[in-house]
Amino acid sequence: MAEAERNVPEQGMIAQTRPGSVRAAPAPPPQPSRAALRLRSITWALGAGLAALALGLPLGLALGLRAGGCGFFYGLLAFHLQRVDPDDSHLQAGLVGAVCGIHSLGLPAVTPWPAEEPIPRALALVGPAVMMELIRAWLPLIGAALLLHGTRALATRVLPANRS
Repeated sequence: MAEAERNVPEQGMIAQTRPGSVRAAPAPPPQPSRAALRLRSITWALGAGLAALALGLPLGLALGLRAGGCGFFYGLLAFHLQRVDPDDSHLQAGLVGAVCGIHSLGLPAVTPWPAEEPIPRALALVGPAVMMELIRAWLPLIGAALLLHGTRALATRVLPANRS
């Protein structure tokens, strides 16, 4: 048997780097079970949905229920995005924007478009009402996202410190 073949470790064996020294192969970190991941996913979804519902209810029942439903789906997507790439804050912000956009598509028309007016004047008449409605519609979802990720950040930074 050649010298190179003797120094190649088999799977699960200890590698020898030079005579007399032994280094153990690093063990992979333990992975949570599928049931634990499902439970965490549902927890994120319910947390975001309930937070959006609570933040949206003062604006009206219909808006609160719509915000709660979008918050639920945001929580599902955010959990899985967090598992895939936890450090991509741009992707997280894009997800909030996408869910807010979907939420906005379901809203009824705020103000009828004044067809007889020229376009700049019509925009000036309709613009403020539309922007205020969008802000009111988006605030519960943005608040739910901040609450969800703030709670997660607090739990990962504070709870391990208290256990020691």
